[in-house]
Amino acid sequence: MNLRGPVALALALVALHATPAAAANVLANPGFESGLSGWTCGTTSGAQAVSSPVHGGARALQATPQGSDYARCQQTVTVKPNTAYQLSAWVQGNYVFLGATGTGGTDPQTWGAPGAAWSQLKTSFTTGPSTTSVTVYVNGWYGQGAYLADDVVLDGPGGTPDTQAPTVPGTVSVGGATSSSLTVSWAASTDNVGVARYEVSRDGGLPVAVTGTSHQATGLAAATTYRFKVRACDAAGNCSAYTPEASGTTTSGGGGGGGLPKRVMVGYLHASFANGSGYIRMSEVPNEWDIINLAFGEPTSVTSGDIRFRQCPAAECPNVEPEADFVAAIRAKQAQGKKVLISIGGQNGQVQLTTAAARDKFVESVSAIIDRYGLDGLDIDFEGHSLFLNPGDTNLANPTTPVVVNLISALKSLKSRYGATFVLTMAPETFFVQLGHQFYGPGPNGTADSRSASYLPVIHALRNDLTLLHVQDYNSGPIMGLDGQYHTMGGHDFHVAMTDMLLAGFPIMGNAGNVFPPLRQDQVAIGLPASPNAGNGFTTVAEVQKAFDCLARGTNCGTYRPRGVYPNLRGLMTWSINWDRYNGFEFSRSHRAYLNALT
Repeated sequence: MNLRGPVALALALVALHATPAAAANVLANPGFESGLSGWTCGTTSGAQAVSSPVHGGARALQATPQGSDYARCQQTVTVKPNTAYQLSAWVQGNYVFLGATGTGGTDPQTWGAPGAAWSQLKTSFTTGPSTTSVTVYVNGWYGQGAYLADDVVLDGPGGTPDTQAPTVPGTVSVGGATSSSLTVSWAASTDNVGVARYEVSRDGGLPVAVTGTSHQATGLAAATTYRFKVRACDAAGNCSAYTPEASGTTTSGGGGGGGLPKRVMVGYLHASFANGSGYIRMSEVPNEWDIINLAFGEPTSVTSGDIRFRQCPAAECPNVEPEADFVAAIRAKQAQGKKVLISIGGQNGQVQLTTAAARDKFVESVSAIIDRYGLDGLDIDFEGHSLFLNPGDTNLANPTTPVVVNLISALKSLKSRYGATFVLTMAPETFFVQLGHQFYGPGPNGTADSRSASYLPVIHALRNDLTLLHVQDYNSGPIMGLDGQYHTMGGHDFHVAMTDMLLAGFPIMGNAGNVFPPLRQDQVAIGLPASPNAGNGFTTVAEVQKAFDCLARGTNCGTYRPRGVYPNLRGLMTWSINWDRYNGFEFSRSHRAYLNALT
């Protein structure tokens, strides 16, 4: 039949409409038909291409999380800058995650729990202006059994492959020695596209990936020398040669707070005031508490640096004990292995060390309190307007604002004066720490609150001397977590998200080139109100323990999924011992039993 004119054109259009173009999948071996070719999988996951069940073709990926390896399989591909991409995969399993990293914007992640039925996960992203490669991944979750994945699609245009490696990092130095850690630092590398990560090798072993230009090696043996070398890698997987090795030696003493158990309970004791919860004598503090913070030492004026502590006046606390009995009770607690600290600040104790004179007075007056009562150390509970960052003070490692610089100097002086056994703890609010994921000081436009995340440079400078950081997960507004979502106090997800930021580290103001590095697990405890009367954000016993299970065991997690499992998470802090008694000792007795049962 000879078709011409409008009829032929109409049939041609119908044919074109009936056969849409296939997706421009830029992934290699997306259906695992060639085994694991093109994919890199976790070393202990037992990843393999199986013939059944499959979604399409003859093969599918099967992998099983083991221990701390959640069986991630990933592939790095070249892409074009400023371009939209669609990512999808067909999956089976209890928990399966699909996502991409290195996108130059908000890295996408989605997850599902389809069980034994194939289900499609979908997400999308737009590459940044200088992004030329991204890493696509699929993984399961801790203790959730094997998962399956098939027909993974990254729909969008491919880019020009990046084959140029970064330059070798600058001179490596090793310092910040404690009995169990060393800090490795180096000068930044350059790359034609951008440095994605650095890899630090200790004593020639497998490298650890980090995003900044420093790394804290933890879990080391005391009085031992270790060797480190570093290389730089870009997102396409091109890596420089390693630097020459540099060495450092751990100290023989403790890093502060020696003698504390693996899991600690920290409580504040209303030692200088009463507020409706009733006064508790030091001798009456229950045995559940490992660290007892005397609340509070306060300044004679905001900027004097002159800290004073007095026991609660008899007119306010009729059952207050004589000072001699107070000191004797402190000694008795210490003989039981407890630590007793002076806590400086609180809601009403504004402390601004604006001058060197105030700094020196702070050291002198705090030392006098410690010596008078024979205390084990110091807790910093600066709130309100005590800390802030001046415009332009954006370098985490080299702050310039006097109130920050002088506080760091004062705390280092106190640590030096009292030595390795000195216990140093901090209790900032989320506003002064985790908010740094979004805001840091007044910000580039000078319009943000100058107090935002102003504790971060203090914590960072003292991380080798810090015994415990227990951020107050209460009296807080919603805070954005590492998942890009806002989390609200009062439930387990809030505590998981806030603690995960401290233990995984986070980019300050979302800048991957300016990262707050993770703290050691043994340095972090979760801060909570002891009762509904004690503060906004009270969390029930069940919700607290659900959060701790998720963080320390990788089980019982809710919506938020932490970046790792943290078996050495140190414990819990509460405001306060007094409010706990007021609430029938629910906090201390329930959580002490729970922590003791953890391995």
